Amino acid sequence: MNIREDREQLEKTILSKYATLSINSKGRKSQATQCNIRTIFQRDKDKIIHSKSFRRLKHKTQVFISPEGDHYRTRLTHTLEVSQIARTISRALKLNEDLTEAIALGHDLGHTPFGHTGEKVLNEICSYGFNHNEQSLRVVEHLENGVGLDLSWEVCDGILHHSGKERSQTLEGEIVHLSDRIAYINHDIDDAIRGGVITQKELPKYCMEVLGITRRERIDRMVKSVIYTSYDKEHVKMDDEIQAATTQLRKFLFDQVYIGSKAKEEEVKASFILTSIFQYFRSNPEELSDEYVQRLKEEDKERVICDYIAGMTDRYAINKFRELFIPDPWRVY
Repeated sequence: MNIREDREQLEKTILSKYATLSINSKGRKSQATQCNIRTIFQRDKDKIIHSKSFRRLKHKTQVFISPEGDHYRTRLTHTLEVSQIARTISRALKLNEDLTEAIALGHDLGHTPFGHTGEKVLNEICSYGFNHNEQSLRVVEHLENGVGLDLSWEVCDGILHHSGKERSQTLEGEIVHLSDRIAYINHDIDDAIRGGVITQKELPKYCMEVLGITRRERIDRMVKSVIYTSYDKEHVKMDDEIQAATTQLRKFLFDQVYIGSKAKEEEVKASFILTSIFQYFRSNPEELSDEYVQRLKEEDKERVICDYIAGMTDRYAINKFRELFIPDPWRVY
């Protein structure tokens, strides 16, 4: 018995009857040889961490576009916070922590530059629409390295269903769905207060009474609610009181931070940048980078351009706009 097989047998002993066992995975699309050391989900996690798409998350907007300050979240730090919360819940519920972590690390790989503003722009200008969940799946199935990452069915399912109304078919995926919300609600409050968009006193009184005043208290109560409510159950959820307060706090963020706040004023410029880039390459597709030009021979032009833009970091998009539309100064020697 090798190390992987030993781990697979250990999972049968220590994990919940509701856990997704590595040995029972539906597998990959390819017939890749299994690793002697790592389970299928451990290997998926490693593939994601070593991908270019994962590294680019460090320069993609979470909420605040190009913030001045080293302490604001980016899409990468958001992903790491989701992963930490999800692992804690998964371990407490005796579910598959490796599967949970792989889904968490990969859930936002398809996110656009400039956060949800970029997602909204691409959804409006692409004839077939755009959704970051589906794009994250597209990254791991097709785009990374030109062939995808060849991840397991369970990780792909969790990535696709990490937000939205449809549930993941694994409890590990359900954990990531909740952990994503717990993470962004709390760190976006933190960043919004730091940026002077809202004050601590403006936070809804009822939510503070139920969830706690500090970020630490709120995360603790949300996570414990998920664990105590879901232990040895078929689904993962919060208790009704914590869920109600969490929902109200999320609505407050949408009303006061995500829509119409002074922190979002730069979104008009971000929208203009992405729209201009899209329109330029729709008229000049031959000027795309080589790998995308090659794909034009077999794939729809809009789809290829959308993939190209969605993969950009904030600063790459800004630099590309400058390259395409801002004249270089004339130098006379």
